[in-house]
Amino acid sequence: MFRTFLTMLGVIFAMIILVLLLGSANGMSNGFDKVFAGTASNSLFVWGQSTSEPYKGFERGRRIRYKIEDADILKKQIPEIEVLAPRIELGSHRGIVSVYRKGQTSGSAVYGDYPEIDNITKKKLVEGRFLNNTDIKESKKVCVIGEETYKLLFEKGEKAIGQDIRINGIFFSVVGIFKPNNNINIDGENAVFIPFTTFQKAFNSGDRMGWMAIAVEPTTKVTFVEKQIKDILKQKYNIHPDDERAIGSFDMSEIFNNISAFTGVLKGFSFFVGMFTLLAGVIAISNILLITVKERTKEIGVRRALGATPKVVKRQIVVEAIVLTAFAGLIGFAISVGFLAIANSLWGSGDDFPFVKPMVSIPQFTISFLLMVTLSVLIGLIPANRAIRIRPIEALREE
Repeated sequence: MFRTFLTMLGVIFAMIILVLLLGSANGMSNGFDKVFAGTASNSLFVWGQSTSEPYKGFERGRRIRYKIEDADILKKQIPEIEVLAPRIELGSHRGIVSVYRKGQTSGSAVYGDYPEIDNITKKKLVEGRFLNNTDIKESKKVCVIGEETYKLLFEKGEKAIGQDIRINGIFFSVVGIFKPNNNINIDGENAVFIPFTTFQKAFNSGDRMGWMAIAVEPTTKVTFVEKQIKDILKQKYNIHPDDERAIGSFDMSEIFNNISAFTGVLKGFSFFVGMFTLLAGVIAISNILLITVKERTKEIGVRRALGATPKVVKRQIVVEAIVLTAFAGLIGFAISVGFLAIANSLWGSGDDFPFVKPMVSIPQFTISFLLMVTLSVLIGLIPANRAIRIRPIEALREE
């Protein structure tokens, strides 16, 4: 009995290792999903740079500056674009702008945006609201500020909604406060968002557009749309077809694809290691059954002499292998699920550690359990075949 229990420990620990590895891989995958929640996985950012080749009488080094009409052109000509949000920033990219309120100053990044930007890089609102279409239509002097901006301009606990801040001498009323999603932080925490149309009038930006944030429909590859966008813009702005520097772009889907590939490999590796560990445990079950068969030689001989067929004897041994393996596997599964539940309670709700709901899925458990049972059947056939090779007359001679 004790020897059987020690043998079962191999399967128990093998199942614990398998479930812990798969659960941890799933938890990490879920953690990455949480970290990047709110950022469109099929998004693309396009901006103008300087030409690197002369073309049609234009010298190299010409700065490409987009116009707001470009957004409409791209949306009309490329139906695969799901969302296109024109953007503009006060000063250069991540430029520092003095934002004032009652003697307090924050060096903030100030963006002119459309409400659609929230569909690409979701803002986690702490209080108030984000920009809406009414703000755009009426060019309202409203703004949404980041938590860091709030801390620099307001006292702790002070109400900010409805209060005015001053940007380059122009007053804007605060309608919302946001904080980062702990994902890819494109805009920064110390940022101010105002309606694009208000930006145009307040800071005399005219029809200029800084860059575009674009979401592509899920069934289309971002690289396909990216090429179409560049071809259209190159033709419109007389850029050499082979000029790769004039138009800057960043494909967000590459990051998500790399992460998905990494977690996929991690899950596959976890399953591979876990199954080989489980195989080692099942082999131990086979070894103990081989010893058992040798010890029960006389019993098997008596049963054969009384009419038990080889099929019946073989089935008994295989069933013993299945029962021992399945029972040990279920014990290991229960223990490992308990460990994963403890890990989830410790780290699953945190924002810093990417480890969320580290549990195995039902398909993963089902496949693992069926493979374990299949292995037990195959391994159980070894002692079973040895048992049926025992001749009754020779078995009865055994002392």
